[in-house]
Amino acid sequence: MNLFKRKKKEEPLSVQTAVSDSYQGSGYSYLGMNSAVVYERKLYRFLRESVPLIDAAIAKLVRLVGSFRVSTGNPRNDAALAKFLREVQVNGCARGIDSFLAGYLDQLLTYGTAVGEMVLSRNGKNIAALYQASLDHVELTADGDPLNIRIRSIGPAGERKDIPYPGLVLCTTLMNEPGKVYGTSVLRGLPFVGEILLKIFHAVGTNWERVGNVRFAVSYKPGENERSFSRDRAAQIASEWSKAMKSREPKDFVTVGDVSIRVIGADNQIPDSQVPVRMLLEQIVSKLSIPPFLLGLTWSSTERMSSQQADILTSELEFYRRQLEGCISRICGLFLKLRGEPAEFRIEWDNINLQDEVELARARLLNAQADAVKKGE
Repeated sequence: MNLFKRKKKEEPLSVQTAVSDSYQGSGYSYLGMNSAVVYERKLYRFLRESVPLIDAAIAKLVRLVGSFRVSTGNPRNDAALAKFLREVQVNGCARGIDSFLAGYLDQLLTYGTAVGEMVLSRNGKNIAALYQASLDHVELTADGDPLNIRIRSIGPAGERKDIPYPGLVLCTTLMNEPGKVYGTSVLRGLPFVGEILLKIFHAVGTNWERVGNVRFAVSYKPGENERSFSRDRAAQIASEWSKAMKSREPKDFVTVGDVSIRVIGADNQIPDSQVPVRMLLEQIVSKLSIPPFLLGLTWSSTERMSSQQADILTSELEFYRRQLEGCISRICGLFLKLRGEPAEFRIEWDNINLQDEVELARARLLNAQADAVKKGE
């Protein structure tokens, strides 16, 4: 008996929502697609890349959502399900459902729509991997039936074909508009604000290049006896001044005659951008519903205000958790069904932060004290 024999790994089937490397990103996938949807996604992607505050806010929302546990009431199923959720392969090199949900929620917040897939093993008896699909490689259509959304993959030449096994595809939309198939991004309304903010940043950078990087104006006024050779004198001054400026070490500039030196732009002050930038950042923070102090913004805030902002953030995170529960339920339900077990379970989310634990403990203490008082009566 060979004790060191490697266990045969279950190979997954091909992914339905992926495209081959030969035409990935070639642009053929955009043929026939709703151009407004495509360009809107590009705009949101550019906005996250250009404004670090927006990218940091979404990343923090994803991390603050936290983790969860799944309870079936059967210890054997609980252990098997916990091991699966902890070790399942995600995309090419990640593992664990937390990694999958982080990318899934990030896509949902950025674009308003997220698509994933449960990839079965070749024998069809287990979920081999979870795959997060790119929205550029799939298309959502209603085809006249708004209650039956079809997900189609996009071929190398832009052709569309129905997914063979749509039951394995996960799709979540955020705050759909009436009659719309795709969801609404949390960044909606921010491109206009982001454009103004980027203009201010660009202007600040340009002004600092002009004013902050000191440039000098050397003026030579020849006297009456120097006019005949003023051209040669000016060339000599320019040459010596250039040598003094290019020198890495401090170097004196000595000249004779009426020569004046002044800094270009020293009389002009760079416009103060703190007030308009703060106004724009306030719009971004209010849209993303995240407290400013979590983003490193040192705005004046009282303790009570910070507590209220934390409560608002908690309600936002609970809303995003509810959006993810449908995806989690389908994954856990399919796993239990493939094992021949009833798909009955309960999702238990971790408390968002330690402050919640303290408040819950204080509430339990007050209830216990109230019960003791009632018994004493």
